[in-house]
Amino acid sequence: MKVLLLNQCFWPDVVATAQQLTDVARGLAERGHQVTVITGRRGYDDPSLRFSRRERWHDIEIIRVRSIASGKTSRWRRVLNFASFLFNCALRLFLIPRQDVVVALTSPPLVSCLASGFTRVKGGRLVFWVMDLNPDEAIAAGWLRAESNTAKILGGLLEKSMRHAARIVVLDRFMKARVLQKRIPPERIEIISPWSQGIHFDQQGREEFRRVHGLADKFVVMYAGNHSPCHPLDTLLAAAATLGLQEDIAFCFVGGGSEMRKVKEFARARGLKNVLCLPYQPQEDLAAMLSAADLHVVVMGNEFPGIVHPCKVYNILAVGSPILYLGPAESHMGDIIGKLDAPNWAMQANHGQAELVSKLVSDAAAGFKLRRSHAGAGIHLAPGAHRDLAAAFSRAMLLPKFINQIEALGPGRNVSTAESAAAKLQSA
Repeated sequence: MKVLLLNQCFWPDVVATAQQLTDVARGLAERGHQVTVITGRRGYDDPSLRFSRRERWHDIEIIRVRSIASGKTSRWRRVLNFASFLFNCALRLFLIPRQDVVVALTSPPLVSCLASGFTRVKGGRLVFWVMDLNPDEAIAAGWLRAESNTAKILGGLLEKSMRHAARIVVLDRFMKARVLQKRIPPERIEIISPWSQGIHFDQQGREEFRRVHGLADKFVVMYAGNHSPCHPLDTLLAAAATLGLQEDIAFCFVGGGSEMRKVKEFARARGLKNVLCLPYQPQEDLAAMLSAADLHVVVMGNEFPGIVHPCKVYNILAVGSPILYLGPAESHMGDIIGKLDAPNWAMQANHGQAELVSKLVSDAAAGFKLRRSHAGAGIHLAPGAHRDLAAAFSRAMLLPKFINQIEALGPGRNVSTAESAAAKLQSA
């Protein structure tokens, strides 16, 4: 079966969608399918990174197209970046022969429209993998007015590509509800959450990471991933300022995105010595970095359940770290926190509750010290609910399910055949 994958980022980029799509591409190639990826030549968060224009990697044909790198400091710059990628992607698609299945993600927004047009003209079936919803996200963030002509046009294009898709994969029940509101038949929608990257707690890596970055004797509160306006960090930063005099607590921000600059400016303006900012770490250091934290923070803006889906939580579950969630309880993160429900291991606060967040962090630090005095080497052994959820959201469980959705749409295939293939992949 010939499968074409479309997304602006792919291996060796380290952003979340690149990691997820890379897993799918390798899984399909290992099943014997002919896999082609059209992606961008520049690093998604660091456009100074340039990747090979074309290469074959693990039996995957990777075609990388150019795009303008004008930065992310304003909306018009982002639009220019996205538009240049879409234009060059469209030119490349013109040269690509018919594919049996095309999988389109959502970076840049509305790349699914290109995939829809390609399958309409050349044939094949479309799988729309919804990592986030636009223009819904732009409207929720206040970048677009819902009643504007631009929002209506973009919304119409999104719905048109959705109606053409043979399968729409969404990440949680809230996202499915939003897609259903767009009059998409429910039988075409499948919920498959992102999965962890096959990592586990790394004691040696933890100690090395903490030593290198001066965190050896600290209780480390970490926010790792995309620093986006959709994940407002004001409350967490206010808590860091409140706890600025507690020398045993450090706040570590790792990753990139437009809001990283604000984090650095906030810490600099207040002279906070308890805030450390680091760039995205190499994939091979992911387990060490995540294991280095004593408390991980996941953030979602109040307006964004069902629109975006912070997937860092799955790797956090895999390393067995305590979690502090800042955002609305009615969300996929609220569902996860509700299933964990262990003191000092799963906590939730609303935006604006900086005083509560400060107390939760202080309590978690005190709980950590208590566990260390009693548990010794077993201090990082997560409660059973953590381990159960980590298994449920593992790559071994979810990747075969996703590949099943693709194979079920191939020529001469049926659902039962695809399920059998997925079972073999899972047992491998």
